[in-house]
Formats: sequence, C-alpha cells, structure tokens
Amino acid sequence: MRMMQLALPALAAMVLAGFATTAPAEARNYPWCAQGGEFDYPGECTYSTYEQCQASVSGRLLYCGPNPMVAYGQAPWPQPRPQRRTRPVAPY
Repeated sequence: MRMMQLALPALAAMVLAGFATTAPAEARNYPWCAQGGEFDYPGECTYSTYEQCQASVSGRLLYCGPNPMVAYGQAPWPQPRPQRRTRPVAPY
C-alpha cells in the first residue's frame, strides 16, 4: 500500500511533464496528392514522396498529381477574422 502511495504521484508527475513538453501539431502542405475517384480537387494531399502516393493509390482507381498549393507557390487562404462589435460609449 505504501508503495502505491509513492508510485501514483510519481506517475502523475511524469504524465504532466510529458504534456508540458509536447509541441502543438503543425499544418503542412505535402507535395503529392492522390486525385480522382472519391476525392475532389486537389485530392488527398498527404504524401511526402511520389512513391508513397503511388503505393497508396495502387488498386484504388486513383492517380498521383502534384499539390497545387506547393507546385505553384500559392499560400493557403487566410482565415477570416470575426468582426468585433463595439458599443458606443457615452461621453462623460
């Protein structure tokens, strides 16, 4: 029982330390897309190499094409910022 009382706080501290050191996920535009069939344009753009894309589309009636966001140097569309509503303040 005494061992459990010592182990539980140590385990909780290790879990919290793990959460504190993890970095948030970063969005990335991959250079190759699986296109055709069930995917709209530009397709499923999750492949780092052409070989990865070819292996994924094999037997699925799809083909591999370049990601237009990477190939043509387009930046992703910026997210619209919500309009802030302001209240008029009466003068003092």
